[in-house]
Amino acid sequence: MARRWLILVVGVVAQATTSSFLYGLPFLIPELRASHGVSLTEAGLLVSAPLLGLLCALVAWGAAADRYGERLVMAAGLLANGVLLAAALFLPGLVLFGCGLLLAGAAGASVNAASGRVVLGWFSARERGLAMGLRQTAQPLGLGLAAATLPVLGERFGAVVALALPAGLCVLAGVLVLVVVVDPPRPPRPAVTSSPYRAGPRATLLRLHAASALLVGPQFVAATFAVTFLVSERGWSPVDAGRLVAVVQVVGAAGRIVAGVWSDRVGNRLGPMRVIAVLALVTMVAWSVGDVLGSWLAVAGLVAALVVSVTDNGLGFTATAELAGPFWAGRALGVQNTGQNAVAMVAAPAFGALITAFGYPVALAVAAVFPLAGAVLTPVAGERRLAAGVDAVEVEVRP
Repeated sequence: MARRWLILVVGVVAQATTSSFLYGLPFLIPELRASHGVSLTEAGLLVSAPLLGLLCALVAWGAAADRYGERLVMAAGLLANGVLLAAALFLPGLVLFGCGLLLAGAAGASVNAASGRVVLGWFSARERGLAMGLRQTAQPLGLGLAAATLPVLGERFGAVVALALPAGLCVLAGVLVLVVVVDPPRPPRPAVTSSPYRAGPRATLLRLHAASALLVGPQFVAATFAVTFLVSERGWSPVDAGRLVAVVQVVGAAGRIVAGVWSDRVGNRLGPMRVIAVLALVTMVAWSVGDVLGSWLAVAGLVAALVVSVTDNGLGFTATAELAGPFWAGRALGVQNTGQNAVAMVAAPAFGALITAFGYPVALAVAAVFPLAGAVLTPVAGERRLAAGVDAVEVEVRP
């Protein structure tokens, strides 16, 4: 079906628009601190609010996608996200504003749960790494869009005007989903579907969820504090720092595609994922050491961390859906994304507090522990055993 590529494009657009809001708020931290006088820790709590909403709603949205289809779930969530975010902009006080962001984040969780599922449903196993790699470019592209626009709009017009952009884009994306997306065909549903969390892949799935969650650590430390680090520690302007991050996000998006093609070529997802985890460890150490030395290595390590730390996401998502099977993929992807966003939600306030108390070098050294543990936990051998036919749960292959 030729239309599957158009559906893939719309899935990328939908995810990018919600990502520009969910993960783009940190680019407004300098403006929030300057105009509202919030501390770095308070700003970290505020930007974590939509991630808390996302965290609470992912599994429910995934179950809805398993039952009712991806098109309806994605469109409803996008439209609600845009409306709720627009409404939050008019709420008085930071507490109510944060509550509005939380509700908008919960609505945006629909896209995280369903857009990956619809892509996986339309592509066969030999193309799935490439397809999901393309789909996973959405987050860095959304971050790039946020980095290129939010600091400029925030500096000139304030945070309210800046956030009106992703609100409007979410509504437009919801309409696009309704017009273009078609749910992939599914095999007849058996009377009883066995949970993959009770079957043979259980240990492999749980280790995969844990490893993927840990690998989010360096990704969100880099994304959350990149602009703030360059402004406060290197004397850059917020606009210049945002431009650098925007360009780097495009490179990170390309890295996700390369990782997906790599996994298709080698016939597994988790071997490449472990290699990327080791590289993420190296980048965080380089950033920390460079900051201690006050050298160019700090910016180079930051840039490398922004690129490398995002490239594993598509591999973890693809492996999760393949292990879970067609009737549990939405829920399994919801669990996968819940673990990742739990770490992401904690990362901003926790590392904001660490940086405030001990400085960037110590905080970055702590962040380096996450990819180290993720590399150890990545269940490469478990995936290979299942691929060889031992207790494998097969995903339906689409034409």
